[in-house]
Amino acid sequence: MDQSTLKVTFETGLSDLVEQIPNVPDWLQQSLSVPREEGWVNVDGCELHYFRWGDPSKPGLLLTHGFLAHVRCFAFIAPYLANDFHIVGFDMSGMGDSGQHEQYLEETRVKELLGVAEQTGLFDHEVKPTIIAHSFGGLIATSAAHQHADKFAGMIICDLMIIRPSILAANRERFGPPGSGRADKPNRVYPDYESAKKRFVLSPPQAVNEPVLFDYMAYHSLKQVDGGWTWKFDPRVFSRGEGVEKRWGKIGERLVAAPIRKAMIYGQESMLFTPDSYQYMHELFEQLGHPPFPIIGIPNARHHLMLDQPIAFASALKTVLAMWHS
Repeated sequence: MDQSTLKVTFETGLSDLVEQIPNVPDWLQQSLSVPREEGWVNVDGCELHYFRWGDPSKPGLLLTHGFLAHVRCFAFIAPYLANDFHIVGFDMSGMGDSGQHEQYLEETRVKELLGVAEQTGLFDHEVKPTIIAHSFGGLIATSAAHQHADKFAGMIICDLMIIRPSILAANRERFGPPGSGRADKPNRVYPDYESAKKRFVLSPPQAVNEPVLFDYMAYHSLKQVDGGWTWKFDPRVFSRGEGVEKRWGKIGERLVAAPIRKAMIYGQESMLFTPDSYQYMHELFEQLGHPPFPIIGIPNARHHLMLDQPIAFASALKTVLAMWHS
């Protein structure tokens, strides 16, 4: 594994607040004013973009985002945890500002998660790091927990889609693995930012309680190219590797059986983790003979809970982490 860091800068995130992101509230400016490091590490020839907050002498947190998203979905959350932890969040390959592959396999994503943690020093602390993963990132985190349980202290899974198998079977188009685009179709180039932003939608579609965060995520999901603006993600991420559908359908069982400490945080209005999902998880605890772990709902939040209730979400994370590290 190439240990080289390609580029590192030290800054705050206030530069993220460009003119296309209007009506920025004080809390967001204060959060993004917390110092962070930006850099790229190389894992098997792929440059992976990361942010780092906090003191490396503190226990580590590794943040991983959802499908087609990027590390900035945590950029205004991580600063609330930075006094107590050494935090690293990264863009998965083919998304955000990270490099690309010809294909995107689950085992590659697990290897990249480990590579980022190793090269940023999260494994150097006497306390093993904790993973905080949203949505699709929770699938990768769960696989990492099964394959490398000795490397992590625990994981907090945030609004991962967990649907009862009978409901999943009857609604495959609605609850399939993430990604409905075509891997062979190049991203469209829009003539200007505003026309591109009009095509930005969340998946599943939802309004957000903090519109400025929708604007923030939209702007940082796009890049300027010759002829206009286009998406940062690589369309090839839509290719599904062998066995993904089967693993996705078993994610509830795999999460319950993962051999590390666990907690869940979800939006109480989420379409992907519903009241029946909550009941189903408790049935799995009994069926599989595993002790229950905390499953915490955020009121008035949907799947993209950090865009709906960022302060409540950060508070829930702080509470779980405080219990684990007391």
